[in-house]
Amino acid sequence: MVNFSAYVFHIRQTLAGHPVLVNFRQMVVGRPVLTNFRQILVGHPVITFSVAATFGIYIYYRSYVVCRPTLHCQQGTIFHSLLDRLAIVKEEYRPTFWCWEPRLQTMLASVVRHTLPDIEYAREVFTVKDGGQVGLDWTSEEVEDLTKPIVLILPGLTGSSHSEYVRSFVNVARDEVGARCVVFNFRGRGGLTLKSPRTYCAANSDDLSEIIDHIKEEYPHAPLLAVGISLGGIILGNYLTDKQEMARSKLLAAMLVSVCYDTHEGCKSLEKPGLNLLLNRHLANCLVDSIKEVKHQFESTDTWDLDLVFSSRTIREFDARFTTQMFGYNSVSEYYEAARLHGKIQDIKVATLALNAEDDPFQPGDSIPYNGAQKSTHVAILTTKYGGHIGFMEGTIPSRYFYSDRVFCQYLKAVFSNQDLIKQYV
Repeated sequence: MVNFSAYVFHIRQTLAGHPVLVNFRQMVVGRPVLTNFRQILVGHPVITFSVAATFGIYIYYRSYVVCRPTLHCQQGTIFHSLLDRLAIVKEEYRPTFWCWEPRLQTMLASVVRHTLPDIEYAREVFTVKDGGQVGLDWTSEEVEDLTKPIVLILPGLTGSSHSEYVRSFVNVARDEVGARCVVFNFRGRGGLTLKSPRTYCAANSDDLSEIIDHIKEEYPHAPLLAVGISLGGIILGNYLTDKQEMARSKLLAAMLVSVCYDTHEGCKSLEKPGLNLLLNRHLANCLVDSIKEVKHQFESTDTWDLDLVFSSRTIREFDARFTTQMFGYNSVSEYYEAARLHGKIQDIKVATLALNAEDDPFQPGDSIPYNGAQKSTHVAILTTKYGGHIGFMEGTIPSRYFYSDRVFCQYLKAVFSNQDLIKQYV
């Protein structure tokens, strides 16, 4: 059994010489408050333990949690030089003191961002070659400027233009950078119902390719930057690896946020018992519900066993029973291998910054392709020790704009103010 008295005494002795407490003691020596404080501690061991534990946690937080991000990029390149000048790369990332645990970061960041006001978009319904439709939500422009920078945003697995993290990025790009934004709502998302029995997946970037071509046809003189978040980042990443130099002719730059590079390892991580599995089941339920809403599109064929699809409890089960059948893969393992970006980022020829937290439950830190980024002249990965999945909350009382928004803002400004440099050398 733990001897709490001895434990508290040990903590008090350990903290006694810490500079923070020494300074505090020097400031209050001789004051009545110190005597009262000591009396409270002596008479209330629970309070003593709580105070000691709080100081201990804070010291751990300052010593091990707060740290500068790491930029993984080939040194000596123009792209590295451009990114190394970003102020945020040299700053410490200070996760919210009471909430640096990755699953809490992931969930509470969403709650805080939900307080952001809704954005009024102008909806463009775009019909792709196979007859399917997607919604392109544009920010309104008072004066049409055909050369104004455009930021194309791809949401996550079940996201849309109204997702809280998308609204946050739209506000930053529009208000801080002065760019026009357009959000690509995947098939069946953003309030637009499916028009054909086809959805979307991480390994297929056909719809994205058509949309980028469409935007460049409409605005040939406007610089275009694409940012993909979570699943949207995997789709964007596969577009970049598939199209290579062709993508370079369309996009000035790209950004990936909380992207899973190794879909095998990401799926395994989400299947760990506890909060990871709860997140997994929540997303699987969202996917199942989205298919239930349009099940009439899939009832005319025996390709799917819809009852089996609707009983899916995890993302892997849903992908095995539905996604693989939709896109012609023989197994879920084959699908995940096709979607996997790890080992392919050297094929990216567009200046691309990726932001990842090493504790992301969707992307284990040990499967981030650090070596690939360090060998690439076009890809850089900025990693923080903490931050969760699309979390990155910071500050004791977090505002609605987080560390990821500040990285996004500084990167956009650097890209759009150095367009000629990027086009010529990166």
